[in-house]
Amino acid sequence: MMDLLKPNERIDDLVCKNLKIIQNPKSYCFSIDAVLLSNFVTVKKGETVVDLGCGTGVISLLLSAKTPAKKIYGIEILDTVADMAERSVKLNGLEHKIEILSMDMKDAPQKLGRGKYDVVVSNPPFREIGTGKINPDPVKACAKHELFVNLEGVISAAGMLLKKGGRFFLIHRTRRLPDIFCYMKKHKIEPKKIKFVHSTFDSPPNMVLIESVKGGNPEMKVLPSLYIYKEKGVYSEQIMSVYGENAERQGLLNSGQ
Repeated sequence: MMDLLKPNERIDDLVCKNLKIIQNPKSYCFSIDAVLLSNFVTVKKGETVVDLGCGTGVISLLLSAKTPAKKIYGIEILDTVADMAERSVKLNGLEHKIEILSMDMKDAPQKLGRGKYDVVVSNPPFREIGTGKINPDPVKACAKHELFVNLEGVISAAGMLLKKGGRFFLIHRTRRLPDIFCYMKKHKIEPKKIKFVHSTFDSPPNMVLIESVKGGNPEMKVLPSLYIYKEKGVYSEQIMSVYGENAERQGLLNSGQ
């Protein structure tokens, strides 16, 4: 097992069906965003999934355990990060179910095929270029800022990959909702369900989970909000009902992007 690790890396427990993930604490580790999105996604038996900007593979790994997906393709532009994700797949013996591909997600429709996939998921970088200081660490910078792909690029790639009726699941900042809806309409993806994510009961939502459908009819449902903490440092009943005592161990204390 240890021969899969490179300098500064460690093996973390995902606390989900004995899944493990390789991470580098000196670089970027997955955050609550990925955990919330993986729990929001629905996949039916035999469906194929594309994880756009998969990073170290946390969403792909969790979906392999939580859903009856037939095949999951993880797309990651940074070779070093894709390599880490691929080693996590090997660590868990999931090569038959998850394939990590090091490529620009904008090239994914051409290389994987257009209109072939049932589900696309993405936890993309949230920050536009010109907003906030870009982290000097290239992995953290890529995870936080739109260095290689912007919001429309993510939505465009999803639209091309999905078959008609296929579903696109996205987590993003609430402030980008106007842009998200605009780009989804432009690329013929109809938002169907949204769930706002609040830090506490008295705080405004700062994240939103969205389920959309390629070629769907215009109609959207707002689901009950998700509250992470009921007070500072104490998880809400909603979080505990899903993750129980495993919440802290599964990385939920990470602050996100």
